Amino acid sequence: MLAHSVKIFAGRNTFTLADNIAKNYGSALGNVLVSQFSDGEFQPSFEETVRGCDVFIIQSTNPPADNLFELLLLIDAAKRASAKEIIAVMPYFGFARQDRKDKPRVAIGAKLVANLLGAAGVTRIMTMDLHADQIQGFFDVPVDHLYASTIFIPYIKQLNLPNLTIAAPDMGGSKRANAYAKFLNCEIVVCYKQRKKANEISSMTLIGDVAGKDVVLVDDICDTAGTLTKAADLMMEKGANSVRAMCTHPILSGRAYENIEKSKMFELIVTDTIPLKTYHSQTTNKIKVLSVADLFADVINLVHNHESISNKFIV
Repeated sequence: MLAHSVKIFAGRNTFTLADNIAKNYGSALGNVLVSQFSDGEFQPSFEETVRGCDVFIIQSTNPPADNLFELLLLIDAAKRASAKEIIAVMPYFGFARQDRKDKPRVAIGAKLVANLLGAAGVTRIMTMDLHADQIQGFFDVPVDHLYASTIFIPYIKQLNLPNLTIAAPDMGGSKRANAYAKFLNCEIVVCYKQRKKANEISSMTLIGDVAGKDVVLVDDICDTAGTLTKAADLMMEKGANSVRAMCTHPILSGRAYENIEKSKMFELIVTDTIPLKTYHSQTTNKIKVLSVADLFADVINLVHNHESISNKFIV
């Protein structure tokens, strides 16, 4: 298969990251035109041939739902234009927190999104740090599930923290934190939290000793930053020397920026799977962004050439 049969396109939500991925891959982004109607309806179109090509469409599906629907329309357009393979590159897989029925009479949003992508005509999914690993099983096509640990662990190592301890901000993140701790050969602590409702914590308890330790919290999503900042403040109160957090997907909604700025957390390290909300009225110098562009570009090249991607996984 010839390299020129690869074409990379971007949805509007993830254009900057997609452009960087294409540059790292060694090509330019394909030309997409989005026509907008006065009532808000939109229609994307490929302004170049994709017949017989491996088409990679890059779009994170964080809210609003237009981001997801634009991706679906692009997939459908590629299918109807006779693309050979249609790979949805979703750095952030939206609706992933709805992976099961956690109470009666609710939807399983992640499964619905998987069904929609399949019905649209996708032949492969590429994503990063799914909120729940089992979401891979919602698809009947191959899923390349990448991990931000490939980027985060080298950053942790370069910090040269003398008393490194990995922390999980809640019980659900203990598996991820344990994988980091095993690889880095360090201790682990876990926060146990109870919620009144979504995005509102009623209590938090620390399991483990952090006195004199340099703590790194690891998580997949940072939404309002309420859990992370509460955990960081609790650890500093318990005698931690420093607390940092690493989160793959910076949703940063509500009072997230304010929570981060007011907390005792030294810094929050995120990736560019979701563009930071630069229009937000508040900003903070505590956020550092690491790019996933090079990793996705490498994996796109390996997938296109039918090569193994196993060496792209650290933990």
